[in-house]
Amino acid sequence: MSAVIDRVRRTIVDHALARPETRLVAAVSGGSDSMALLHILNELHRCGDLRLVGLVHFNHQLRSSSDADEQFVRAAADSLALQVFVETGQVTALAAREKRSLEDAARTARYACFDRALAHFAADAVALGHTREDQAETFLLRLLRGAGPRGLAGMYPRNGALVRPLLDCRRADLRSWLHERHVAFVEDETNADVSIPRNRVRAELIPLLASRFNPEIVEVLANEADLAREAWQYIEQSANEIESRIVKPTANGLEFDADAARAIAPALRRVVLWRAMNRAADGRPVGFDHVAAAIRILDPDGPRLLDAPGQRLERIGSIVVLTDRPSRGRATPSANLFWYPLSIPGEVELAEAGCIVSASSAAEAEPDSQDPSATDALNGRGNLAIVRRDLCQGFLAVRNRRPGDRFRPPGLRGRKKLQDFFVDRKIRRDARDRVPIVVDATDRIVWVAGYGIDEAFRVTDPGQAVLTLRLKPAQYQAGWPL
Repeated sequence: MSAVIDRVRRTIVDHALARPETRLVAAVSGGSDSMALLHILNELHRCGDLRLVGLVHFNHQLRSSSDADEQFVRAAADSLALQVFVETGQVTALAAREKRSLEDAARTARYACFDRALAHFAADAVALGHTREDQAETFLLRLLRGAGPRGLAGMYPRNGALVRPLLDCRRADLRSWLHERHVAFVEDETNADVSIPRNRVRAELIPLLASRFNPEIVEVLANEADLAREAWQYIEQSANEIESRIVKPTANGLEFDADAARAIAPALRRVVLWRAMNRAADGRPVGFDHVAAAIRILDPDGPRLLDAPGQRLERIGSIVVLTDRPSRGRATPSANLFWYPLSIPGEVELAEAGCIVSASSAAEAEPDSQDPSATDALNGRGNLAIVRRDLCQGFLAVRNRRPGDRFRPPGLRGRKKLQDFFVDRKIRRDARDRVPIVVDATDRIVWVAGYGIDEAFRVTDPGQAVLTLRLKPAQYQAGWPL
């Protein structure tokens, strides 16, 4: 077995990306990285390390060669006797319609396609072909735009249902591996377009750094991303514990103990403040300067008031209160927002909804899939939900709905607006703001408590480690559950 295969196998094991029963879909563009991904995963499939169940290809219709690339990928799938899921998208029209960059629109459309491919193949994850060079480029791009350890952590080996088995591989090694096996690939001519920031970093900045400063700059930058990821995971775990003690939801927003916040380490203080402000910002960006100004509010001798994106901070004695500050012409939401961290194991009482949500770990899924009540639990319908433990890294939280919430109910192709889901389930309008929603560290919906989980978190194998989520009334209430 080659060194490249051994390196990928080690990455998969070190980051728990797959097991012998894991169903993977390879995202294949036709370029060298994705073709290497396809053939390496096929080798590992033949060795019994994982199950490669198909390919996914998104035709962006951005280049004259896009259709030829699609045919190339279809032929590659045929040569390996694999099914391929292909979608075509009008990315240029999407970018114009939603007033976003072409790169951002392409990424959004591509990842939505991956979601649908997951459902099509009943797969556990989509594998992406990002390499060590991609990690170094991401680190530089975020450094240039301004980022802390969270952003400098770059791409994670696993991010929900996306896995990156090649993240420890160099592109030149992968191309050599392909050449040795006479595997063809296509060249994307847009990679030469240096008007695209990533291409400019790849074609100009990294070669400059390598020739003038450090020939091993790619390894140095990728290692820095690894270190930042480890540091961020530690900071985030510590911030979770601190946040559960000093940040409290109120009827009109949030409040936290200024004295307690001043007593914690500066890095943790900044993260706790940043997260609290993001929760109050209703989607508006909260930047470095906003948090730096909020830190000064903590000082008894500092300013007492601060207007920040979507919110106002006010120090009252030893308490700092964050309340909604609506934009001009924008109505203040009538709902009382709530957000609580949920430990694993642990439980949280939601006074706003009159219920308790708890989380506990289990070694593997226990319910019998033939039992109707077990089927309800595996789909999150009712007061019990069984979800995949491996996808719930970082922390969980329980909150109520927010504008723009979407998720993918089991069995549904594509994502659905939570508002539409509530209408379909005939949930009373006056009850919708009290439905508890369990979310992960990226604010992705895991469980709409009582009604359904997101398809990505559905347990597909009895041997998978799971989380058990429960919903129960805090005390007897007529008409409960919601």
